[in-house]
Amino acid sequence: MPAEGSTLARRALGRELQKLRKAAELSQFQAARILGISPQTMGRLEDGLSVRSASDLYMNALCDHYGVSDDDRRTILAMAREVRITAKQGGGWWRADMDHTVDEFTPDTMLLDAAQRLTTWQAMVLPPIVRTADYRRAVAWTENPNSPKELIEERLERAAKQQRSLDDPSFTAEIILSEAALREVWGGPAVMDEQRQHLAEIGQRPNVSLRVVPFDARSRIGALVGSFSLLEFPILPHCRMNEPPIVCIEEFTGTLYLERSAEVDRYKAVLTELRRTALSESDSSALISAI
Repeated sequence: MPAEGSTLARRALGRELQKLRKAAELSQFQAARILGISPQTMGRLEDGLSVRSASDLYMNALCDHYGVSDDDRRTILAMAREVRITAKQGGGWWRADMDHTVDEFTPDTMLLDAAQRLTTWQAMVLPPIVRTADYRRAVAWTENPNSPKELIEERLERAAKQQRSLDDPSFTAEIILSEAALREVWGGPAVMDEQRQHLAEIGQRPNVSLRVVPFDARSRIGALVGSFSLLEFPILPHCRMNEPPIVCIEEFTGTLYLERSAEVDRYKAVLTELRRTALSESDSSALISAI
């Protein structure tokens, strides 16, 4: 994959363009004719391998022929703008929460929609993909105590959509939690009882592995590194290349997305150590029930 800054934005743009094209019942060849480019170039655009094709002129032409809504058009143009900006940057990509508006795309949701596997380590707070509504609400109000209720509810709705990935049997999730994340109280005892019961049920799904690193674990690498998630993707449909995995590190003011193989490999090594020190799935389930 070309080393032209972060690939995340153009990969997200390519997926969205492919989805809109299929909804319009057009072939890749027909879409290429709209822009006056080769089908191969159109394939590279949808695979997230092209920067030059992400112009507003091309995006508007495709939106016109696909018959998309005004909201979808604004999303596509915002994504194309991100492609052009990040093409000039190297390494990871920082996405601040305050940069998000209704018209812009949300990378976390789009990445999860496209991924075939999620591996996440959480040191203090449970991951969004397993949170109950009341747990999500307690976290959201703690993060944004002065935000309008409408904005909080919008974020909660967006977070709830992420959980639908677990309903797809082709999607797998490996969730590794610290014992502290289980015992930290959000929203009160009743909220936590419901949340832990939900965790126990999630852990029984065939496409989910749920394990806990106890307080007395031999290695403390998880506490040193902090929470992060690894997303892995299926083969790109047009070029048949492996789409690189992404490490997502959520901070208080935004999310850092890492793609360089050397950085991703370091986090993979941490996951290997966490798997070594975590309780088995059955022992983890017993601990959750005991708490």
